Amino acid sequence: MIKINSMRFGNIEISENEIINFSDGLLGFEDEKKFCLVDPNDSTLILWLQSAKTPSICFPIIEPNFFTEDFNFTIPQTDLTTLEIEKNNKLVFNILTIPSNATEISANLKAPIVINNTTRSAKQIVLQDNKLSVNENIYEGLKKSISSFKNNQDNNYSSQISKKIKTISL
Repeated sequence: MIKINSMRFGNIEISENEIINFSDGLLGFEDEKKFCLVDPNDSTLILWLQSAKTPSICFPIIEPNFFTEDFNFTIPQTDLTTLEIEKNNKLVFNILTIPSNATEISANLKAPIVINNTTRSAKQIVLQDNKLSVNENIYEGLKKSISSFKNNQDNNYSSQISKKIKTISL
C-alpha cells in the first residue's frame, strides 16, 4: 500500500495497481511520474489527478464529453505505440483551471491526458492543432452535464470511472 498525505484530501491509502504512471511526467512537472485519480463525490463531474510523490500537486481534470461533443483529435502514432493504446482501452481527460468566478472555468484542450486503462500508463500529449485552446471556457457545457447528471438515477460517477480505471472515492 502507498500512503499519500494529500494537501487537498488528507490521508489517502492506495494499492500499487491504482497508480497511473506518466513516464514523462506532466508539462512543467516532469519529475512527477506517479498519480492516482480521486473522486470527491461532489457531483461536479470533476476528478482530481493527485501526485503520489508530492502532497501539494493535485490537478482538477474532466472527461471532455462532459462539456463538449466536438473534442476530436488524433493521437500521434508514436504515442499510441508507447501507451499501447487500442480502440477501447483509453481514457481522455483535460486539465481544468478553476478561478473564483465559476463561469470562467476552462479546460486545456491543447494538451489532453491520455490513459491506457489496462496498463495504467499515461501521457500528456501536446496536440499540434492550432484551433485548440489551452483555456477553453467550458461553463455552459459543464452546467448542462451536471444538471443532466443530477437528474440521472445512476449518478455515481466514481463507479462509472472505476469500471474503466480505479478511482479513489472520498
